[in-house]
Amino acid sequence: MARFVTIGYGDQSGYERTDPAVRDEAHAHDARMLEAGAQAGIAGSPVQVRNHDAAGVRVVEGSFMSAALPVAGFGIIEAATLEEAIELVARTPCAVAQGVVEVWPLLDGPPQD
Repeated sequence: MARFVTIGYGDQSGYERTDPAVRDEAHAHDARMLEAGAQAGIAGSPVQVRNHDAAGVRVVEGSFMSAALPVAGFGIIEAATLEEAIELVARTPCAVAQGVVEVWPLLDGPPQD
């Protein structure tokens, strides 16, 4: 199975404009994904970390990325294909509640335990 990083963007007003039944089903879908092994969390306040040329760490509060909607959360999911990953995230709260979800394939990296 391939792994994917998901980034959900959304705001409270979009969430509140979405039919409560649709939101409830999206939260139930998230719960099923977590039970199946997905990892997810709500985004906190970020910091930027730099250590150019390994000459000293510099930390600045705030995000480096910018988007029309705030980052709401992150996830790691497994799916056989990008299309399957898209199908999974298309039913999550950010996707159905007037937000957007990015899906980033994780390419081969260091071996996992």
